[in-house]
Amino acid sequence: MHSTTAHIEKLKAILYEIDALYTAASILTWDQETYMPAGGEEARARQLGTLERLAHDRFTGSEIGALIDSLAASENGLPPGSMDAALVTYVDREYRRLRQVPADRMAALVEHGAATYPVWARARERNDFQVVAPHLEKTLDLSRELAGYFSGFDHIADPLIDFEDPGMRVAEIRRIFADLRRELVPLVAEIAQRPQPDDRFLHRGYPIAEQEAFGLDIARMIGFDPQRNRQDLTLHPFMTRFSAGDVRITTRFLEHNFSEGFFSTLHETGHALYEMGIDQGLDGLPIAQGTSAGFHESQSRLWENLVGRGRDFWEFAYPLARERFPDPLGQVPVEEFYRAINIVRPSLIRTDADEVTYNLHVMIRFDLELQLLEGSLAVRDLPEAWRARYLADLGVAPEGDADGVLQDAHWFADWIGGAFQGYTLGNIISAQIYEGVLDEIPDLPGQIRTGEFQALREWLRSRIHRYGRIYSPAELLERVTGGGLDSEPLMRYLRRKYGELYGLG
Repeated sequence: MHSTTAHIEKLKAILYEIDALYTAASILTWDQETYMPAGGEEARARQLGTLERLAHDRFTGSEIGALIDSLAASENGLPPGSMDAALVTYVDREYRRLRQVPADRMAALVEHGAATYPVWARARERNDFQVVAPHLEKTLDLSRELAGYFSGFDHIADPLIDFEDPGMRVAEIRRIFADLRRELVPLVAEIAQRPQPDDRFLHRGYPIAEQEAFGLDIARMIGFDPQRNRQDLTLHPFMTRFSAGDVRITTRFLEHNFSEGFFSTLHETGHALYEMGIDQGLDGLPIAQGTSAGFHESQSRLWENLVGRGRDFWEFAYPLARERFPDPLGQVPVEEFYRAINIVRPSLIRTDADEVTYNLHVMIRFDLELQLLEGSLAVRDLPEAWRARYLADLGVAPEGDADGVLQDAHWFADWIGGAFQGYTLGNIISAQIYEGVLDEIPDLPGQIRTGEFQALREWLRSRIHRYGRIYSPAELLERVTGGGLDSEPLMRYLRRKYGELYGLG
């Protein structure tokens, strides 16, 4: 047992060093996407590539391998179910996976992503995909190369998806998406035949400083902690965690779009609450993160949609909004506001999409990235393929690249593959979770109407957040819901809510 203790402490010491390298890289990435001057682009890409190479080398080195083998041996076994046992299981899996990828190739991928991001930003500003297309060609080559290091998968995208949503595969995601699509398409069509609410007041003048203040006021009420959190501006909103005491969010505001900034803040706050809720005893270890992209999105989408777009929430929050924005909202009744923020309208922008059409945006992106990886779609043809899918699936088409293929940063900052399925998985899981919460806290709607969020926040923390990556996504879902992935709770929620809003039979 003494040997086991010494080995686990040695393993943790190495993991803390690796975490310091990855945290430094995260800080540099946050800086690049918020405040860094353009003159730093070339050096920043090199810096991030170097940190990735150092961390990858350290993590896949023989020292960790020897410690893992020793700790896995029966005579030195750790107590089943303990955090240390979970740590060893997780590190063993990641060690064996990442050893298949040479450190210099992983570093090349990270360096290229860091170099591509600012080019994407300029391409988006100029509304010109061709500015960044050569970079995306190389991203695709590097993504295929990364996938090629792994064997035993049925589809080239499977190992890339596994980085984000462990255990998920293309075949399973396609099945889930097909089932959901069969339900969503007729629902969208049925809603389209109904009279639409007037949402023009949401696009009047909302001073950005007031939007930021209002969003942060609400974020603090649901758990945003000024001692541990901060919010900054960026082109594409994200959350990043540097430590248990430093979790940051970013957002973007448009003066003539109330929803864009507010719901972005709420969404990213949901991500931050997940990271802040992880057991602080895990801080600095690789299991001190959300267990998957899907689970992470379940938390952000739960706060953004199931809470933040609900009638109960706005009975509490709307008087505060009218105080902040008396001109556009002073004469608008709360029911009219509620209907406007839940308008179902096929649109071009994923992050601003309504709950009913949102998953169709995700499916388009998922299908396109599979086609890119399979080789059936060339990068040069991506804008037109994007336009054609939007026209076919949503009946709208972008006039330019900024509202089309360039609207999401994902492919232009990371690899291609596994970038988008987590959003829809998150929507599905969020509805499953929320049904369970309401079963255990039946007066939750009444609490929300009075601005009380502690019971919900603590339920999520105790059942999900605190475990980090101790459990796999499938194990955690089983513990929380008693079953596997099930889209029916999401469809029940959408049918009930939007059936009432639009008077559907």
